[in-house]
Amino acid sequence: MRVAILGCGYVGLELGRQLQAAHDVAGVRRSAAGVQAVEDAGLEGVQADVTDDAALGAVPDADWVVFAASSGGRGAEAARDVYVDGLRTAIDHFWARDDPPERLVYTSSTGVYGDHGGDWVDETTPLDPQTEKTEVLTEAERIARERPAEYGGHGTVARFAGLYGPDRYRLERYLQGPVTAGYLNMVHRDDAAGAVRFLLEGDHRDEVVLVVDDEPVEKWAFADWLAEQCGVDHPPKQTKAERLADETLSSTARRRIQTSKRCSNDRLRELGYEFAYPTFRAGYRTAVEAYRAD
Repeated sequence: MRVAILGCGYVGLELGRQLQAAHDVAGVRRSAAGVQAVEDAGLEGVQADVTDDAALGAVPDADWVVFAASSGGRGAEAARDVYVDGLRTAIDHFWARDDPPERLVYTSSTGVYGDHGGDWVDETTPLDPQTEKTEVLTEAERIARERPAEYGGHGTVARFAGLYGPDRYRLERYLQGPVTAGYLNMVHRDDAAGAVRFLLEGDHRDEVVLVVDDEPVEKWAFADWLAEQCGVDHPPKQTKAERLADETLSSTARRRIQTSKRCSNDRLRELGYEFAYPTFRAGYRTAVEAYRAD
C-alpha cells in the first residue's frame, strides 16, 4: 500500500520505519530540517504544510493517510489551526483526488477524557475535555471519523497516552523530583507506532482505540521504582495540594495536575495487538541500563 504520514515526527518516523518493508511510505514535514530527518530514516520526504491545500499537492497519492501533525506545543489557537483546520484541509484535499485514499488514521490524545478522579476510562467513557486544547482535539476526532465517511472513506482515531522512548525518557525529572502525586498513563513510542501499523494492516476500520500500555502507574510508585533500578535514592515527593500552592503555575498546568484517570487498553488487546513494551518496566530497561553505565 501507499502511505502518507502527515506530520512525520517522533511517532511518524518510527511508523514509517515499521511500514517501509512492505509499503511505499512518504513522510510529510513543514520544514526542510524535518524533511531531512524523514530522508535520514530512509523514507521519501515531502515538504508541505497540512493547512495549505496547494502545498499538499506535492504529496504522492496514498491508500492510507496518517494524520500525526503537531501544533508544536503551542496554545489552543495554534492547535485549532493544525488539528481542526489542517485535518479538514487534508481530508478534503486527498479525497478530492482522482485516486483517493481508502482510510485515515488520526492520532489523538487521552486528554479528551478530562478528570475521572483516578477511575478507569475506556472507549465507551464519555469525553469531557477540560481545556481549550482538548476541546480542539475532541472536535478533531469528530472530523476524523465523520468527514472521510462523507467521501465514502473510513476514519479511525488512535488516542495516545503519554509518549516515552528514545530521547523522551525524562529520567532526571523523576529521579531528581519533586514528584507530584497522580497517575501516569504511558505508551512507548514503538508501540504507539506499532498500534497504528496494526490498525492499518489489520484492516480495523472506523475504530476509536486507546493506545496505552498494560499498567497505568502512580507517579510516586513509578519514581521510586525508577530510582531503585538506577541505584539512587528515592526522589522527594509532593502532594497535589502542595504543588497547586505554587502561585506561578499556569492554568494549563493546574488542570493537568488536577486531572487523574487510568486508561484501559482492553480494546486494543481484544483486537489482537501485542505490545513490544507491555509496561514501563520493559520500556525503561534500555534507559536504566544506559544511566547505570554512565
